[in-house]
Amino acid sequence: MTMTEINEEKRLAAERSLDYVRDGMCLGLGSGSTAAIMLELLGQRVRSGLRVRGVPTSETSRQLAELAGIPMVSLDEVFRLDLTIDGADEVDPQFNLLKGGGGALLREKIVASLSRRVVIIVDSQKQVPHLGAFPLPVEVVPFAWQPLAQRLGDLGATPILRPSREGPPFVTDERNYILDCAFGRIDDPAALAARLDAMPGVVDHGLFVGLADTVIVGRGQTTQVMERK
Repeated sequence: MTMTEINEEKRLAAERSLDYVRDGMCLGLGSGSTAAIMLELLGQRVRSGLRVRGVPTSETSRQLAELAGIPMVSLDEVFRLDLTIDGADEVDPQFNLLKGGGGALLREKIVASLSRRVVIIVDSQKQVPHLGAFPLPVEVVPFAWQPLAQRLGDLGATPILRPSREGPPFVTDERNYILDCAFGRIDDPAALAARLDAMPGVVDHGLFVGLADTVIVGRGQTTQVMERK
């Protein structure tokens, strides 16, 4: 599949997701390339009179939302969101997600957890039978990243400290590091998520279990919409 075809699938999924947006909603604004397309399309509707407010999940999505003219609020002002639209790096048939390729996993998970509905938008390449082909991002405190890398290795991963464009390490919006952990096929995402959640020094990780309500997949020239039962 060419990049042009992938980008068209992303655009179709992003466009379809706006069917869930209603006037007056407070929205979680996702991060990543597909979410960036959604923000551009949402901005067009805002300029045409749609009234919404947004909570961005990264500084990058904040900048894109500002450029698009989308009014924003903070979680100090709102405690519950009507809808979040975000992307994913992998989606399995049970709606488990692997996220964090862009480094915004912590804010993305917080925003998703505070949302009445979470809509995930992806191109068809992101739909997989099992999570794990994409390395799992694990956000860790800088103070203990090396011992944590060892502990993650003991779980069967091959952890790599994520570099920035200027060289290692990449630093998240919350000033933490990310260990990209190649686990291979993840047969039980919930069990692995629980082990990571219990590890002191792990701030969060890219396994999103039980958070997605709707998955919209761009596929060719159309979209496939799946709802959690």
